[in-house]
Amino acid sequence: MIARFRLLALAAALLLTAGAWPPAARAAQFTPAQRAEIVQIVRQAMQKDPTILRDAILALQADRAKHDAKAALAQGAAGLVTPADPVDGNAHGAVTVVEFFDVRCPYCRAMNPTVDALLKQDPNVRWVFKDLPILGPASMLGSRALLAAQKQGGYLKLRAALMAAPPDITEATIKTAATKLGLDWARLKRDMDDPAVKARLAANLKLAQTLGIDGTPALVIGHQIIPGAVDLAGLEQVVAAQAKG
Repeated sequence: MIARFRLLALAAALLLTAGAWPPAARAAQFTPAQRAEIVQIVRQAMQKDPTILRDAILALQADRAKHDAKAALAQGAAGLVTPADPVDGNAHGAVTVVEFFDVRCPYCRAMNPTVDALLKQDPNVRWVFKDLPILGPASMLGSRALLAAQKQGGYLKLRAALMAAPPDITEATIKTAATKLGLDWARLKRDMDDPAVKARLAANLKLAQTLGIDGTPALVIGHQIIPGAVDLAGLEQVVAAQAKG
């Protein structure tokens, strides 16, 4: 019964996509008799269970989403990881995870301890940060501060401080955190206005658009784009799969 259900769903999917094939390809796929038989099978099946068509459409959408993600990654691969990107974990790890995040994003903040736990238990992971300030001026201010702090070797510690602080980031809160961490505030403030910092953030935003990323957090692992926060078990699973190749 399960095998027949899958066959019917596949038949429906073939019918739905047949119109998108070139005439020559359609002719090579089915003879007129075979096509008529498939139509009859699908019609009978839908009369008994209309959800078959719905499931076939969902399967098609999922397949197209995977294809679109791979195509987007191929298009944006050249700029996905650059030498300037902040890195946590093992800088030479065999498995690379790229996280697009907003320092004020509640889901990014909630996932932060999970990322720390993964990096502590798996020394083979390189975690690359892509600042994506999409939640307003305060997010942009925070991202500029983080990239400015990177010039003093303080990106990770300032990031940890800001992610743990209230999300209403201001210049005063950045100054307090930076000073407490031993960063040079005068230099940090000056570097926050560096055109190179603004250019990097603009590049991150453009890359996210190329990849179809419109929210945070978003993870890129191998040929996968994973939208939304992931728990530790989920991270372990995708990292293990990527490590196996």
